[in-house]
Amino acid sequence: MSGAFPQAQSLADRLSQAAERREPVEPVGAEIGDAGIDGAYAVQDINTERALAAGRRLAGRKIGLTSVAVQRQLGVDQPDYGMLFADMEVADGAPVPFGKLIQPKIEAEIAFVLRAGLAGEHLTLADVVSAVDYALPAIEIVDSRIANWRIGILDTIADNASSGLYVLGSRPVSLRDLDLRLAGMVIEHRGEPVSVGCGAACLGNPLNAVLWLARTMAGVGRPLAAGDVVLSGALGPMVAAKPGETYETRIEGLGTVAARFAA
Repeated sequence: MSGAFPQAQSLADRLSQAAERREPVEPVGAEIGDAGIDGAYAVQDINTERALAAGRRLAGRKIGLTSVAVQRQLGVDQPDYGMLFADMEVADGAPVPFGKLIQPKIEAEIAFVLRAGLAGEHLTLADVVSAVDYALPAIEIVDSRIANWRIGILDTIADNASSGLYVLGSRPVSLRDLDLRLAGMVIEHRGEPVSVGCGAACLGNPLNAVLWLARTMAGVGRPLAAGDVVLSGALGPMVAAKPGETYETRIEGLGTVAARFAA
């Protein structure tokens, strides 16, 4: 990972305490300042190592900022990434513990589970396709330790790419049975669509996002491994979640997955 800067530890502590206490803090981007994106990842990495030292297990990665429009809005030209830990997964349809979250929102995504690792230089799309075991419909429950979601690119990267929890569908589908670019998506709440999109909204094809991630993770010395889950990025606009409500996602070719928030 990139070298830390003097404030990295204190900013990581602040975000960690915000998560533990479920009390959001003011944006940290200005304090990262000239350390830039490398500095923001240094903050994220401190809290990743903190989690691993506490016994949490790394289960995969998430990709954010896969919409070109959102990238332009934040003044960046690439996605970002965060860590997925095993204790962030919620079973399909099981109660989502709203009390563990601060200000959750949901995104519909395609998840990929790897049968083989993706290490080394010069990875190709063919390498990614060969490494993917199967795809699943997924709901990412994003959350922010930054008050009122007043985030810029440095804030969200430092805050583990605004990760919260995630829900995976239970019916694995082979890539050979999918047209990922054209796969349509809808999130429904009380029978009404609240977000729509398709695979092309994710860097043109969700596999393009996975390739970016694989190259990036190999480059920073934390390559993707067999069994890793990759949340490849939102297929449509995110939706604010409310306690006691259920949100069902349907993705063409992949089926459905639901997030049922506890009251």
